[in-house]
Amino acid sequence: MNIPNVIEGSKRSVPPPFQVLLKRGSSVESIHTVHAVVCDEKGRVLLHAGRTDFETYIRSALKPFQTLPFIRSGAADKFNINERGLAISTSSHSGSIYHAREVFKILWNSGLDVDQLQCPTPINCKSPLQHNCSGKHASFLATCKKMNWPLENYLQGDHPLQIEIFRLVADILKLPPEELVAARDDCGAPTLLLHLSQMAMLYAHLANSSQAELEQVTRAIISHPELIAGKSKFDTELISRAHGQLVSKGGAEGIQCLCRVGEGLGIAIKAEDGAKRAKHAVSISILKQLDWLTPSGIEELEEQILLLSPGVQLEVHGSLRFVTS
Repeated sequence: MNIPNVIEGSKRSVPPPFQVLLKRGSSVESIHTVHAVVCDEKGRVLLHAGRTDFETYIRSALKPFQTLPFIRSGAADKFNINERGLAISTSSHSGSIYHAREVFKILWNSGLDVDQLQCPTPINCKSPLQHNCSGKHASFLATCKKMNWPLENYLQGDHPLQIEIFRLVADILKLPPEELVAARDDCGAPTLLLHLSQMAMLYAHLANSSQAELEQVTRAIISHPELIAGKSKFDTELISRAHGQLVSKGGAEGIQCLCRVGEGLGIAIKAEDGAKRAKHAVSISILKQLDWLTPSGIEELEEQILLLSPGVQLEVHGSLRFVTS
């Protein structure tokens, strides 16, 4: 990996986190503190800004790993689920007709009903198919049907499906499954409390396709970016401009995870106050620093994502720094 000179070494053991300033005119109106870490697949921290052990819920950035039992159980093959189906299973989609259609295909092929989805129906919507986590829930149900596991309580932490997800994640992290701490996400499914370095390690494995199932997930994501979020959404716009090189998956409350395919490096980002604009601004800054996206791609992404009112701008201060002893 070629690290640009903009990334400076530091004698400080804990380099400061990024600071994202929202300026209205010449005055600072808001300040966001953002932590970021780069790890390899062994969990070694290579670069960081702020705390690598910052502990928070991974939220929807867990979805690529929650999809693993869908593949490993043979459910995806049994029910003829193609790459688009795998992509929608990892997505936090915007609830459009074509997103809902892909989720419905998983249910239809698996002999399941929409009413069996336990994700909520979004406000002003007509169906749980429109919920941004419906693809994950459909893959959960299909896996349960293939494995003859109960369908009515598939979101409970002690359900065989959730136990298997915890086991697979713990195996990647080289932890005993009982050490993982879970809580209910907004869609009803469990999510995990992890250090940022652990999130980055997960995405390093996704980048390196350390398992055949991870390679399938990665290929589905980079092949169908329009299904991962939606038009004008950060993940879709970034993956689309990366020409098959980057995976990007955000989560609520300021979580963003990134990796470069084939490079074995993962990035985890957390805005302390949960601000979406802060995590996106820092993500773009890191992409510049690592030279992971072309200048034209960066410019287009900034214009598409960091849309602010006239006279208002975001400034990112800080950089990733090498780990020093």
